[in-house]
Amino acid sequence: MVPAMLRNPSLTFTSLCHFRVQFLSLNFPTWRRSHCSLHFLSPSIHKYSIPNCAFRFSNKIMVGSPRLNPRVAFSAGKFEGQNKEILVQHLLVGEQNLELLLELQKRIAGGEDLSDLAVEFSICPSKEEGGMLGWVQKGQMVPKFEEAAFSAPLNKVVRCKTDFGWHLLQVLSEREGSLLQDIGPEEFHLKMEEQDFIDEAQLLDVREPDEVAQASLPGFKVLPLRQFGNWGPEITNEFDPNKDTYVLCHHGVRSLQVAKWLQSQGFKRVFNIAGGIHAYAVKADASVPTY
Repeated sequence: MVPAMLRNPSLTFTSLCHFRVQFLSLNFPTWRRSHCSLHFLSPSIHKYSIPNCAFRFSNKIMVGSPRLNPRVAFSAGKFEGQNKEILVQHLLVGEQNLELLLELQKRIAGGEDLSDLAVEFSICPSKEEGGMLGWVQKGQMVPKFEEAAFSAPLNKVVRCKTDFGWHLLQVLSEREGSLLQDIGPEEFHLKMEEQDFIDEAQLLDVREPDEVAQASLPGFKVLPLRQFGNWGPEITNEFDPNKDTYVLCHHGVRSLQVAKWLQSQGFKRVFNIAGGIHAYAVKADASVPTY
């Protein structure tokens, strides 16, 4: 079951199939597992996937980690920009349970916490994380939920109805939106030849060690995707979310997955090297081996 307010997503590395994802807790003290299925479009499900995270995909952006590191996540006050992101939590009850929803809304008005009630009453998988959905932008959620969320005052609990049932939602914070985009191998090659680029940029290679042994680029820190559970919790300690971050893999599939996750963790400018090191070798630098 997918978090109910999210659009049916499409992404280039999976097929029309169910993809199991897992939820990540706020400060990563434990890896809570709450499996749900997401529908994707494309050739076949990839053998590499980031475990232990709640990822919601749209055509452009993935919103992940429902409970983010607060050192990265929160901003003060209200952001009025067009590219804003909001941090949302909610609870969901069935269409026939409006009376229950109204009772829960009264309890929240009386001082109870929405997240506690979500754990007890919500039928959305996000209940395992207290109803936390993480940072979202416009275009990532079903229209009725999105309209309610983006028009809601900060911290005010509002209700809305979608095809999935009745929601109580709360916007906890707002921030300026981040950038996530592909960079072609030729353009990236030009950057690699700039004198200070390797020293100033953050370069991540998410391939496995045996792949890196066959072909690699200078300056990249190797963070194998299969070892995500080891390095994921420390990502904002190891890397600066405000620096330009470039992500590389073999064909650009795993790197896109990680790039989207990095964006969800508050990284402001993330670039996926399109086509991966294979495209880089073929189109930009023939001295790099292919495999």
